[in-house]
Amino acid sequence: MKNFTELSTKLEGEFYDSQTYRILYSTDASAYQEMPLAVCLPKTEKDIEILIEYAQKNNIGLIPRTAGTSLAGQVVGKGIVVDVSKYFDKVLEINAKEKWVRVQMGVVRDELNRVLQPYNLMFAPETSTANRAMIGGMIGNNSCGSNSIIYGSTREHLLSLNAILSNGEKVEFSSISKENFDKKLKNDNLEGKIYQTIQNILIDKENQINIREEFPKPNIPRRNTGYALDLLLETAPFTDNRPNFDMCKLMAGSEGTLAFTMEAKLNLVDIPSPHRALICGHYDSIDESLRANLVALLYQPTACELIDSYILDCTKDSIEQSKNRFFVEGNPQAILVVELIKDTEKELNECIESLINDLKTNQLGFHFPVLKGEDMPKVWNLRKAGLGLLGNIISDNRPVPVIEDTAVDVQELPQYIREFNEILKKYNLSSVHYAHAGSGELHLRPILNLKTKEGNQMFRTIAQEIAILVKKYKGSLSGEHGDGRLRGEFIPQMLGEKNYELLKKIKNVFDENHIFNPNKIIDTPPMNTALRYMPDKKINDTIETLLDFSDKNGIINASELCNGSGDCRKSQLTGGTMCPSYMATRNEKDTTRARANILREVLSNSTEKNPFANENIKEVMDLCIGCKGCKSECPSNVDITKMKAEFLYQYYKEKGIPFRTRLIANITQTNKLASILPQFYNFLIGNSFTGTLIKKITGFATQRSLPKLANITLYAYYKKNGRDLEKLQTQKKGKLYLFVDEFTNYNDTEMGIVTLKLLFSLGYEVKIIAHKESGRTFLSKGLLDKAKKIATENVTIFENIVNENCVLVGLEPSAILSFRDEYPELLRGEMQEKARKLAKNVFTFEEFLAKELDKGNINENQFTNESKTLKLHGHCHQKSISSLVPSKKILSLPKNYSVQIIPSGCCGMAGSFGYEKEHYEVSMQIGELVLFPAIRKMEENNLIVAAGTSCRHQIFDGTKRKALHPAQILWEALRK
Repeated sequence: MKNFTELSTKLEGEFYDSQTYRILYSTDASAYQEMPLAVCLPKTEKDIEILIEYAQKNNIGLIPRTAGTSLAGQVVGKGIVVDVSKYFDKVLEINAKEKWVRVQMGVVRDELNRVLQPYNLMFAPETSTANRAMIGGMIGNNSCGSNSIIYGSTREHLLSLNAILSNGEKVEFSSISKENFDKKLKNDNLEGKIYQTIQNILIDKENQINIREEFPKPNIPRRNTGYALDLLLETAPFTDNRPNFDMCKLMAGSEGTLAFTMEAKLNLVDIPSPHRALICGHYDSIDESLRANLVALLYQPTACELIDSYILDCTKDSIEQSKNRFFVEGNPQAILVVELIKDTEKELNECIESLINDLKTNQLGFHFPVLKGEDMPKVWNLRKAGLGLLGNIISDNRPVPVIEDTAVDVQELPQYIREFNEILKKYNLSSVHYAHAGSGELHLRPILNLKTKEGNQMFRTIAQEIAILVKKYKGSLSGEHGDGRLRGEFIPQMLGEKNYELLKKIKNVFDENHIFNPNKIIDTPPMNTALRYMPDKKINDTIETLLDFSDKNGIINASELCNGSGDCRKSQLTGGTMCPSYMATRNEKDTTRARANILREVLSNSTEKNPFANENIKEVMDLCIGCKGCKSECPSNVDITKMKAEFLYQYYKEKGIPFRTRLIANITQTNKLASILPQFYNFLIGNSFTGTLIKKITGFATQRSLPKLANITLYAYYKKNGRDLEKLQTQKKGKLYLFVDEFTNYNDTEMGIVTLKLLFSLGYEVKIIAHKESGRTFLSKGLLDKAKKIATENVTIFENIVNENCVLVGLEPSAILSFRDEYPELLRGEMQEKARKLAKNVFTFEEFLAKELDKGNINENQFTNESKTLKLHGHCHQKSISSLVPSKKILSLPKNYSVQIIPSGCCGMAGSFGYEKEHYEVSMQIGELVLFPAIRKMEENNLIVAAGTSCRHQIFDGTKRKALHPAQILWEALRK
């Protein structure tokens, strides 16, 4: 292993050569895996210059990387991965008058458009990964997306770029006149040599003929095979009456193999008219949908996107995407989503009517829902989730990215796809079909098992066969995702050997020693080598777990569901909960993807008796706060919270359980003892001297306040005041059991008392019986054997008394939702079935009242007419396993209450996470992303609502504002 000490000391940025980081950056969203030598997160342009100089001297490759969502292996390799996503993320200049923006390479496409929105401008190319895809990657791959019918690709919007050449020379590339082109030829430097080489290539008449004959058809908008010499040929120096020469045309799609791009100037367009709609035509076959596509194109749509039955079936089991299936009727084999945008609503409606009539006349389709307004993003989210949803297939036979980026003349698309499927049929294969029908490009993923020799060989065979087919149609083997490691091998076949030699000349003049992203596009190894899953790779498939992973065929397969699509790299600006620690740190190490990758890699390859006792896993899991956002927001439903709990359990079996971990897990026992003298306990933890001493001894952050005990437990209150509570029940609407969780019982008793008064006053008989704590603290700290015992006892206690007529209701989301989420996964056999049955009748407080509201058992007349504004922060587990819809519904019972959901993810406290001294800073950073600033901007008379005890504590520590439980809000609003 090379020693990088001297290099790392010269850099301002971060440099890692540990095995952990090398594993995390060995994959992207493709099928490939190669272990890099090191990973660098440069901070300055000087860092890039140092890296280039070092690479030249030591003959080491530099692999530029942003979000790492490449599908052809562009950002995997054996050199130094240079990740610019963290520090090169600035929007440098906006010129609204001339409609351009200057940005660094780590700027996220959707976040750029948020900055541009006040100017009524946007950067048009839109990838399905636009909420995490960065400009650098979009330029490297010449990305486009669903709207390329009207906006084209990134190349069409790239005005200029600043780059560093392989010798350290700084250049600016842009459109230049023929006169300036001739001046460039006279430069006695590397830039001049580059222009001279291009001049020599493109003035050659034989080369011109070969390029025009062998490159894809010019009328195919999505063509991204090799370097774009065909576009440079059609410029003023080489062809009369053509546009100026622009080196940006070559740089776009070059995958970082020619130079290191630092900044780009991008063209902007006006935000389109708000008069828009989607026609979601349902079809009985792919072929029928593609014929319908040709009809739709006659109506100048802005997008025509295909979603096939494989994708639609995957959405059924996705917690997040199942909500977006509302427009799907029956079981169509394909849905073609056609977007229409017009200047007026009248024009729009007329166009919709004409198109649907035309489709019906041609007997194409059987159902045509038209969606507008807030329903439209739901459809696009469903479509964009396609790549990730494919990871839901629980089998070694999976849709693989091999020929999923081919593009042909859209008029020939139906015929091409028929021939494509005939080839697959010959090998008894089927394929997923989705995406950009309107541009002549479908994402096609045959279902293969790459873990077998047969699957590996078929991976290659299919690539070869489809390359021949694409060449027959004079199409592009890559429409937008690039050549990378996957398609580079076939470039000589696609463009001809002579043209391939020209591409090599381009690479060699730009980068003589091949330091920039080597073995991509040029000199690419065989495409079925260095795969993530190789047939000769022995997998450790005998791992036993305490939690039940049988629905995923084991924990390794559960981690393999992550296909690297990078949905977990979205920021707080995008919304959602998943990976709050990544949102705070912007480190790849803190993503769901990283955690799944480290588990897959270590568990698959370890020869240790206990493969979980691994420090690499521990390092990557450290900042997972157990929010469960990934369980619902990851398209593949990769549940890292569950995997982390299993990891900790297995790790502690080998390494022993730390003191603080035991203390936190057993906090209920501590509180039970301390509740004998609660005021004395509160004095000890609240006093500046003893409180600080206790925090230091226990490993808690000294800046953090500790939860105090109530003067009475909820159990004791209920026992003492039960009869008085019953008097509040003036009408009888049913009976329920209240689950007294460990936090409500000892810390939040006041909130529990209010809940009892509210429920009795609403007409419900509330029963509290002796039961065990929820086990939440044991679950979060990985003490699963203890949690399993608690789950067994609680299920036994409630299984025969809880039913649809007498449900179990809880106040703390993380505690009560354990019945639905973890209990069935902790147990086995008959007890597991009992837990699943019980879970059907277990509800959060909000869910219960929302159901009663729907039944008509409670109504707005029971509550005040007073006007108030409520700001609601949702608990992570609510958002993942339940929903905030019930919360908003019941808080709106007082008819003049305005309920506004704070668009926050996790609060940052996450149980004990925010108390732990080494996690305090990240905890507060998470709070500062959205939640704290939103609360500080609130008016003083606004009420803050949060169901989670940790959330309320974090809000107080971060803003000094008190948040209330929904039950407290409704009790105050109830007409007494």
